[in-house]
Amino acid sequence: MSDRPNILFIMSDDHAAHAMSCYGSRINETPNLDRIANEGMRFNNCFCTNAICGPSRAAILTGTYNHINGMTTLGTKMDGRQLTFPKLLQNEGYQTGIVGKWHLGHGDVYDPTGFDYWNVLPGQGDYHNPTMTEMGEEKQYEGYVTDIITDLSLDWIKDRDEDRPFMLMYHHKAPHRWWEPDSKHADMYEDIDIPEPETFWDDYQNRASAAEAAKMRVDRDLSERDLKGPTPEGLTPEEEKKWKYQRYIKDYLRCVASVDDNVGRVLDYLDESGLAENTIVIYTSDQGFFLGDHGWDDKRFMYEESLRMPFIIRYPKEIEAGTVNDDMILNVDFAPTFLDYAGIDKPDTFQGSSFRPLLHSETPDGWQTGMYYRYWMHLAHHHVYAHYGIRTLKHKLIYYYADALGQTGAVDDTKEPEWELFDLEKDPQEMFNVYNDPAYADIIPQLKDEMHRLQDKVDDERYVKDVG
Repeated sequence: MSDRPNILFIMSDDHAAHAMSCYGSRINETPNLDRIANEGMRFNNCFCTNAICGPSRAAILTGTYNHINGMTTLGTKMDGRQLTFPKLLQNEGYQTGIVGKWHLGHGDVYDPTGFDYWNVLPGQGDYHNPTMTEMGEEKQYEGYVTDIITDLSLDWIKDRDEDRPFMLMYHHKAPHRWWEPDSKHADMYEDIDIPEPETFWDDYQNRASAAEAAKMRVDRDLSERDLKGPTPEGLTPEEEKKWKYQRYIKDYLRCVASVDDNVGRVLDYLDESGLAENTIVIYTSDQGFFLGDHGWDDKRFMYEESLRMPFIIRYPKEIEAGTVNDDMILNVDFAPTFLDYAGIDKPDTFQGSSFRPLLHSETPDGWQTGMYYRYWMHLAHHHVYAHYGIRTLKHKLIYYYADALGQTGAVDDTKEPEWELFDLEKDPQEMFNVYNDPAYADIIPQLKDEMHRLQDKVDDERYVKDVG
């Protein structure tokens, strides 16, 4: 039996941290996910470098930003020939597997590589009776996708070689739209109203024009497929928005409930089989999501609800139960951390850093206090302007350069560039752009300098009109 830890990397799709009770959710209870946090560590400041599904997954696998790994938009794919942490683990004797959501392309060089076993959904996949691709062969499964992904993951763990450590990427489709719950949870919340977020009635004043231009509003942009039917007639605009929110958020939370139940099944198996002590268990999502916040239902923006990823981790051998960390970690840091625990040196090509010291409640000198973000998919799908920016522990500076720059999947319709600055201490809900407030005249050039330094550090290029 190897002393090297097993790694169980659980990731869902579009599960916002504020829909988890261990993060103080006002609208949800997640008792099984809370077990991971209560028996390990919760990170309050985990962020993605591009809040969209495929690009975030590519950043996690490669430890690199999207302009490096090539997966900048949903119109691009990730070339599987590049170096990833599963390949490195596999080369050092780990059994590696991925089950569930892949979303990085299929066929040719885009199928999963570095895995002894893979069984993944094509594209987004279906909630009910999904087709999956197992080692290149399509198979049809009967049942609910969250249960099926869990069954297949447990089967793989049970059938493993017990003399070697394993790394399994156990990846759920849920709660990605179209938020189709299973029969077990279909009637949850039937007789209650879910509280609306404080920013639900946002009118997009005091912000860059990008906020008002986005097409992800609960009251206007949810489709009949999203809502599982037509909107009742005779409602006032206010009543209609409230009704649509309840339809959306209840189905979203029902899908999360199934994820929570199934994660509980896996945690129970680890406990019962004696694997828990030497298995690192991580739960995260590929990015955050707007749960009616700012009146929205998607992601993409650099605003907090979209940028923030849940990240909870349990490893009894090293992590003290019930600990909380406020240091900043990024999705590009996951791969170096996994390699660190496996005793493998981080390759020079990986741009993130291991946060293993943080898991001992030790913050290394010079640890990051600012992060660089870039969303490339200009105007596609939800009409969000391309932008980049920096988030520090106190401020957020966003530059909407609003140009497709020839990116596959982006829309070639350039808009006038704009800046936003938020004081996260005074305005944590990001309702007031203070970029033109004289009181912040001194901090703006400092933030721009730091943003450009981080761009240079990760070898990204600034937009031609980004001056000053």
